[in-house]
Amino acid sequence: MSLNARGALIALLAFAIYAVHDVVIKVMGAEYSPFQLVFFSVLLSFPFAMISMMRERVEGTLIPVHPWWLTLRTVAAVITGVCAYYAFAVLPLAETYAILFAAPLIITVLAIPVLGEIVRIRRWAAVIVGLIGVIVVLRPGATDLTLGHLSALAAAFFGAVASIIVRKVGAVERPMVLLLYPMMANFVLMAAALPFVYQPMPIEHLGLMGLVAGLGWTASRMMITAYRDGEAAIIAPMQYSQIIWATIYGFWLFDEGIDTATGFGAAIIIASGLYIVLRESRAGTSKTTPVLRTRSRSETATTPRVSLAMRAMGIVPPRLKSKD
Repeated sequence: MSLNARGALIALLAFAIYAVHDVVIKVMGAEYSPFQLVFFSVLLSFPFAMISMMRERVEGTLIPVHPWWLTLRTVAAVITGVCAYYAFAVLPLAETYAILFAAPLIITVLAIPVLGEIVRIRRWAAVIVGLIGVIVVLRPGATDLTLGHLSALAAAFFGAVASIIVRKVGAVERPMVLLLYPMMANFVLMAAALPFVYQPMPIEHLGLMGLVAGLGWTASRMMITAYRDGEAAIIAPMQYSQIIWATIYGFWLFDEGIDTATGFGAAIIIASGLYIVLRESRAGTSKTTPVLRTRSRSETATTPRVSLAMRAMGIVPPRLKSKD
């Protein structure tokens, strides 16, 4: 088996694990506030973060080099985590994923002012087509737009903001700085909100939150292995396999189906996202490859960002060594 094939298979398994992670969040979201879920998810993720810190090969302090960029990333990650957890709780899984898949389109647009990326007509066309796909999924006027839909859109947008900032300052900031500040902010802010939303958790539900933390970190470690073995252009598109798991789990566990509009809109969004990834992977097409270099999973600040963990361990993906 080739390294690319092996990396792709590992990535597919990782995204299957991420899907289980999201299923547990959906189940727990029926009983608990997203603020409470994010709090315990972050709290139980700290041991894994400590393991990552011990493995980090980059020396330095936890004082940020670019505090304002880090502040913006932290705010964006906190908003993304709460919004994503809420969207998973109240929307069908497939619909939530379809909207979150819009993040690469937003990253492409944000790369123009933030990274100085030049986006030409083909990628602009892909962005426009992808946004049309989002409109098809949302069906404004035909169905009621709920807070869940707005939360999923906010998660896609602010997740893109957090991703593009990592691409902006990631070369000079310590990976652990970019990882720990959003985690700490989530912990403190969710703890402040907890007295207003807290519902007592039986031990089995606390165990499920521990499972959420473990699944997130396990999948992240597998993604690191996938990117270490395979080319980013092969591994990044594997994220779209989550729509398959969403369909299976949604039907099996929640009696959810995919209506025609959601399926058609998701296909449009995925096709446009794939085009952008493949377009960026071609030599000379993209100066900064913002989407290709940041694609793993929607930012939530409750699970480690794959690119940061890879940098912490000194791992450079294939065919990116000459560009770093």
